[in-house]
Amino acid sequence: MLTLIKNAKLVNEGRTYRSDVLIENQKIKKISPKITIDADQLIDAEGLYLLPGVIDDQVHFREPGLTHKANIYSESKAAVAGGITSFMEMPNTNPQVLTQELLEEKYQIASKTSIANYSFFMGASNNNLEEILKTNPKNVGAIKIFMGSSTGNMLVDNKNVLEEIFAKSPMLIAVHCEDERIIKENIAKAKAQYGEEVSMSEHPKIRSTEACFKSSSLAVALAKKHNTRLHIFHISTEKEIELLTNKVPLKDKRITAEVCIHHLWFDETNYTEKDTLIKWNPAVKKESDKNALFQALLDDKLDVIATDHAPHTLEEKNNTYFNAPSGGPLVQHALPAMLEFFKRGKMNIEKVVEKMCHNPAICFKIEKRGFIREGYFADLVLVDLNNRWQVKKDNILYKCGWSPFEGETFNTKITHTLINGHIAYEHGNFNESRNGMRLTFNR
Repeated sequence: MLTLIKNAKLVNEGRTYRSDVLIENQKIKKISPKITIDADQLIDAEGLYLLPGVIDDQVHFREPGLTHKANIYSESKAAVAGGITSFMEMPNTNPQVLTQELLEEKYQIASKTSIANYSFFMGASNNNLEEILKTNPKNVGAIKIFMGSSTGNMLVDNKNVLEEIFAKSPMLIAVHCEDERIIKENIAKAKAQYGEEVSMSEHPKIRSTEACFKSSSLAVALAKKHNTRLHIFHISTEKEIELLTNKVPLKDKRITAEVCIHHLWFDETNYTEKDTLIKWNPAVKKESDKNALFQALLDDKLDVIATDHAPHTLEEKNNTYFNAPSGGPLVQHALPAMLEFFKRGKMNIEKVVEKMCHNPAICFKIEKRGFIREGYFADLVLVDLNNRWQVKKDNILYKCGWSPFEGETFNTKITHTLINGHIAYEHGNFNESRNGMRLTFNR
């Protein structure tokens, strides 16, 4: 099968230039300004920009066990419509992924139902070190540690266990950093003052800068002590940025970090309108935090942009502060949101591609993805940078049926998404005849 993309503006490796791209079966065969060949499929990309497919290194697709909120099929479909061609999913499903057997069961589900490419993280607890050490670095994305509040048995708060995991892990460790003791103290203070009627505006005070910084500092100290490859998820505070560096190339960093869409887009002033719909852990905080995170992204102290896509039903979200769960759906709207920053002149499009496509591939050493290169898998996205549309109920694809961006108008629309050379999405229509592939890693 030959697919030819003509007249596109490629955005790749710091450059934007006009080119054609020839795809043979799953991979990119040729990149050239003028390719003349009889292809089985022709895409005329005149006026469109061609990007590598987005790699989202942190999602919660809720399967198994929590499928009233979402499942791998529904959320991978929303992701593909949003230009995300590969995702890496977290272990806090039901049952929690704390054994190799449970991990492989999730891969089996995805092999049958995921439209996008996929990887799943192995979970850590205070008592599953033996299972962690069995993890294969070549076909599993990372070990995930909740160094802060989590549900069930996934909070790792035993210092000796943390030392062992950081010392012995065969691969990258990804961490959620919030200090449990500080959060519990802050909850007690809030309840003493307000009882059960705590406002959402208290959320960034309860899940405070101090809680984030203390936990992130511990993770960084452990990584430096044991020379562990560490990736810190969803940095949310200005203070944590001081733990990070831009002094070495990304490929040589031992400690990397990501920022999420919601921490770049929202701040505490949005709680009045959005309420629990923007309740995330870590919390959306001050405008000064949001601005500092954006600058750190531009300065290359923050390496990756991700979503932390974590859907709940509206019924679950429309609740009091303590009863509303944290998290929200984002995969369908992540790339349009970041391209909106480009349209507003806040960052260039090459930087968007670097942080959402290239850098996740570099950080996790993903094989042959994240770039538009000959010989690489043809995970590609075509976008129209001059196509206004509004996020509405009737165009939201998440199983939960809502978005924190509802009512927002974006100026950029995704027209095509190719997964391993297959046109999976084209002008609002899906071709589900082929599923995505399991990601592999060059480790």
